[in-house]
Amino acid sequence: MNPRTKKKVVSLFHKTTELAKKTLVFDFEGTLLRSSSLFPYFMLVAFEAGGLIRSLILFLSYPLVWLVGEEQLGLEIMVFLCFFGIRKSTFRIGSAVLPKFFLEDIGWEGFEAVMCCERKVASSKLPRIMVEGFLKDYLGVDAVVARDLKTFNGYFLGLFEENKVNKATLSYEGKAKDGNHNTIGIRGSHIQHIDKELFSHFKEVYLMLSSEERRNWHALPREKYPKPLVFHDGRLAFRPTPASSLAFFMWLPFALFLAIFRFIFGTSLPFNVSAPILAFSGTKTTLSKPSNVSLIHNKEDKKGMLYVCNHRTLLDPLYIAYVLNKPLSAVTYSLSRFNELVSPIKTIRLTRDREKDREAMGKLLKVGSLVVCPEGTTCREPYLLRYSPLFAELTDDIVPVAVDVKVSMFYGTTASGYKCLDPFFHFLNPNPTYIIKFLERLPQSETCLGGGKSRIEVANFVQNKIGNALGFACTSLTRKDKYLVLADNEGVSDQKPCRHLCVSPEPLQDMK
Repeated sequence: MNPRTKKKVVSLFHKTTELAKKTLVFDFEGTLLRSSSLFPYFMLVAFEAGGLIRSLILFLSYPLVWLVGEEQLGLEIMVFLCFFGIRKSTFRIGSAVLPKFFLEDIGWEGFEAVMCCERKVASSKLPRIMVEGFLKDYLGVDAVVARDLKTFNGYFLGLFEENKVNKATLSYEGKAKDGNHNTIGIRGSHIQHIDKELFSHFKEVYLMLSSEERRNWHALPREKYPKPLVFHDGRLAFRPTPASSLAFFMWLPFALFLAIFRFIFGTSLPFNVSAPILAFSGTKTTLSKPSNVSLIHNKEDKKGMLYVCNHRTLLDPLYIAYVLNKPLSAVTYSLSRFNELVSPIKTIRLTRDREKDREAMGKLLKVGSLVVCPEGTTCREPYLLRYSPLFAELTDDIVPVAVDVKVSMFYGTTASGYKCLDPFFHFLNPNPTYIIKFLERLPQSETCLGGGKSRIEVANFVQNKIGNALGFACTSLTRKDKYLVLADNEGVSDQKPCRHLCVSPEPLQDMK
């Protein structure tokens, strides 16, 4: 390193005032992440992009990676095993899956030091395609110094390109050479060759705390996230460290049998018969409902009850029918043929034509009760998406239902995977838990037909009521927003139809 470089070992938590007006170049892994191991991030890539076999091969290779070290040769081994043969055009793990796990691994102390600087440049040992989306979208960095991967005919070869520094970074490097005192660097104790030349030009370089000391940092609270984490994709719900990956592969053979058992008995038998069997197998269902309030239909009007719930998994309407122990119908939007075939409750496809859909839903309410999910798509995080208002025009007998799901290993939803497997992945969890809260029926004064409210006012009222019951934040985000973020489409692909239980999406006023 340049002999003029001023080295300091500091706690950056106490240096935020001094760093505020400087341009910061920092080492992502050594400055922000509490964990020193990169293996979990490569395991996520291997499983989500390459499948079970590739992730197993990576796991079995970990002793070799640990032996040679993750800094150089071990890093190249993991890159090769994870990326070789993966199509570049469909790789969205860096923007759709990894941000959740990066945010959960960030230390609050390092985060405050980095975010106090207005202009930031980040360097990373990880391939650019894994980190660039997160660093720019969530941390607002101006440039990312990371190596690209070689490709052939649109497929990754699993090898790093030659060291390259982009033009934006060269401008900061030039300022450092010219003696610009407003540019400083923060790096970890181990940096690669791509970073050595860059950091050698800075007159002021802060050495970050060791990995042992960073483990004691506080996790970044969700309310401190620079950008709300509303959408993320991928099947794995846990951080796949070497220890948790071992538990995962040991659990999987038994889980496959258990999921088939749960699926058969959970969808083919009456609830009063299947509920004890499912409970014995480890599934949990928690039900709460207001006392002295009828949840059955209005007999005088001879119409069914309309149950309006938020959307967590494909199984939401099924669980509502089970806990009520009465037949219900559900309207669907491009439900997969397999799920439609095995569904134990009646499902009706919608057409996206508002008048036709309203007529079809009205007919269903005349013969029985109906379940709708106005969000139009699932959301894993504690947020509610915008509610389509079509349901408000159908009846005054509306019961909001707050639904939450707790899983420990797999998510039973996906935006880019095989959606017909969603129920199966839900049942792969050791103890999947469904929490269902029936809220009080909407008073007549808060409905369209009886209270003169607009359909948008009713939809927003129901959204707020469910959000308050769950402690979730209400948003004006839509199904389209989710798929643009996670799959770079609007969720209407003919090749992979969406299975969400919903009503036809319509414009809604933003929540205040």
